[in-house]
Amino acid sequence: MTTEKNIRVGVVGIGHLGSYHLQKYAKIDSCKITAVSDTQLERAQKAAGLYACSAFTDHRDMIGLVDAVSIAVPTGFHYAVARDFLAAGVDVLIEKPICATLEEADELLRLTEKNKLILQVGFVERFNPAIMALDSVITRPLFIEVHRLHPFFERGTDVDVILDLMIHDLDLILKFVNAPLASVEAVGVPVLSDKIDISNVRLSFTTGCIANITASRISAKTMQKIRFFGPEGYHSVDCQKREVLSLSKIVNGDGKQQIVQNHIDVGSHDPLEEEVRSFVSAVLTRSKPLVSGEDGRRSLALAIEILQKMKTHEDIQL
Repeated sequence: MTTEKNIRVGVVGIGHLGSYHLQKYAKIDSCKITAVSDTQLERAQKAAGLYACSAFTDHRDMIGLVDAVSIAVPTGFHYAVARDFLAAGVDVLIEKPICATLEEADELLRLTEKNKLILQVGFVERFNPAIMALDSVITRPLFIEVHRLHPFFERGTDVDVILDLMIHDLDLILKFVNAPLASVEAVGVPVLSDKIDISNVRLSFTTGCIANITASRISAKTMQKIRFFGPEGYHSVDCQKREVLSLSKIVNGDGKQQIVQNHIDVGSHDPLEEEVRSFVSAVLTRSKPLVSGEDGRRSLALAIEILQKMKTHEDIQL
């Protein structure tokens, strides 16, 4: 049972990301790690030894031992695992994307509403201090340019690069533009996997804003940059370095306009720790999480539309 100062937490999927979630929970005084689950018993037992908790290979065995869980399993299993916990009255932090299909996402949202639970989606870039600093300067973006480029790793190739990497930027764009979508153009190709590994997408919004997004998981170097252009100025964010360059126009005393660099306070917190702390705060206060299940569904809907556009493009080419 959740108390004001003690939440029983667990993690399902003790791989690369799940292990980090455990590290963050261990730092939070109001949390007690009580159970972990992984299909590989050895991994679960190793984590259980580190955090003095119970280990399982079936996530359903955690029910009754936890008040809140992080789910860091492959995307294809998100729905089944999250459904079991939400049906049992357990609050859920689920890694992105929320699910593989909109029908699955809708069912999770229904269970969340029915049981009055917390469902947060793990868009860690929302908690990047550089991204959070933008809230003080962005007004109405008219052009957005994004490059999210990574070297190739087997991890994540169970889905296309759109659901693996680009979906982070889709979430950010939907947040800052906050307007209906007018059109989507997209192209993508598989290179080192049987899924799309590199893609370029152009989004048009009813406000006139255009977003051009490139995502690749076959690049030699890592780049995570997003640039916003609008009436108030230009803002460039390096998500990897957590840096912001912000320029805006001012009018001098003689009436002439000039460009000046804005001083932007950028925090130094760890994004994943901030994400987990935000989830714990929502659980304790029973308040809507910063990145809700509805946010996760919106980004998934856009990602699916992009994938459908790519398939149409391939059919035309053939």
